[in-house]
Amino acid sequence: METISFGTDGWRATLETFTTPRVRIVAQGIATTLRDDGQDAPVVVGYDARDTSRGFAEEVARVLCANGFDVLLSERDRPTPVYAHATLERGLSGAVVITASHNPPSYNGIKFIPGDGAPALPPVMNAIADNLAEPTPLPASDHGTVQEVDLVTDHAAACLEVVEAATGAPVDLEGVSLAYDGMHGSGRATTDTLLEEAGATVERLRCTPDPAFGGSAPEPAAENLEALIETVQTDDAVDLGIANDGDADRLAVVTPRRGYLDENLFFAALYAFLLEHDSGPAIRTVSTTFLIDRVADAHGESVHEVPVGFKWVAEAMADHDALVGGEESGGFTIRGHVREKDGVLMGLLAAVMHAVEPLDDRVDRLLEAHGTVVQDKTSVPCPDHEKETRVAALEEVIPEHVAGTPVGSVNTADGFKLTLDDGSWLLVRPSGTEPVLRVYAEATTDDRVETLLEAGTELLESVA
Repeated sequence: METISFGTDGWRATLETFTTPRVRIVAQGIATTLRDDGQDAPVVVGYDARDTSRGFAEEVARVLCANGFDVLLSERDRPTPVYAHATLERGLSGAVVITASHNPPSYNGIKFIPGDGAPALPPVMNAIADNLAEPTPLPASDHGTVQEVDLVTDHAAACLEVVEAATGAPVDLEGVSLAYDGMHGSGRATTDTLLEEAGATVERLRCTPDPAFGGSAPEPAAENLEALIETVQTDDAVDLGIANDGDADRLAVVTPRRGYLDENLFFAALYAFLLEHDSGPAIRTVSTTFLIDRVADAHGESVHEVPVGFKWVAEAMADHDALVGGEESGGFTIRGHVREKDGVLMGLLAAVMHAVEPLDDRVDRLLEAHGTVVQDKTSVPCPDHEKETRVAALEEVIPEHVAGTPVGSVNTADGFKLTLDDGSWLLVRPSGTEPVLRVYAEATTDDRVETLLEAGTELLESVA
């Protein structure tokens, strides 16, 4: 049990560590926690497209059934937000999802989603950790049942409804031509199908099952989307490119002129678009662009900054009745939908935004009105057991100036975020999913961002 540790979004590990006995221990921890909380409604069990995921999901279902819970088992691998939506919509006790999201094929993971459909907060995960134990089955007469179900149909309908409500018009993508890259993940035959049902013409890339994800991690970064970028930028018949990560809770967008569209720019454009039809604050993480704040200021709205991790975004969305919530890594959701990042919904919304006005033109207007921003990040290797010590040590070495500019403020909500007097910023924080420390920077030019990233890396090296 000492090898099981919960990070930003559940437990992930390589398959040498992520084994059937340990998955069963986590499943028992979830079952005990639900029983202790008085939950007795069914539990949905889902999984991603990895070769081992279906088998692990069946093991989780067995443990839950042996603890008296009825289980709704997904009929095939589906996006994580599909399971989150089903949990809330059907009034379930929760969802257990076998997924390692964007991690390489050598990883797998397990995530618990409570009955409200939002990511589990620390008290819930701490309770599960405290309840980790070998499975303790009830008498056979008290066991639950397992039923395979289709969960994607209801989710697709909900996506269409929430976009219609957000825009005030029926969703109609007739005449829009899209390229969709499923990265061999769970978005295939889900996101692309929804886009077609909305009227778009869809050209599919990597929409066949492949547990090895073509030999790379299903991470929708620019370097992993070369074929999609080439398709969008060279084929005049294609208007826009959309990609999902391995479990399709995140989104990447490709435009004809910009190629890979920075997630921060998409977030700002999304918020501005939603404000054309509604009002409300935005929630962003400490690693997400200040451009969101500029959009909010222009509309008399507010922005609430939270630590990295969509659980904090989801919590703040409820607290502030936010219009939109998101993070720089491509995870977003909007008011009226489940409070979990949803790459399927966002694929539909990106296409609708583009149908109203080309995204390249929309972003041009945004930057002309609010100024140019550039953001990037890098990683510094660090074993998990050293992260806390190294980050804490930064408190003694925070400089008064970074790259020649005075430090105006220091935010310690998640690592150390140094906001400089020129409006640029530098953030150093531990990753919750990988053995690295993250360094983020935002400024007005690529060169300035590179300089800030170097300064942040040097700062970490000084406490190594």
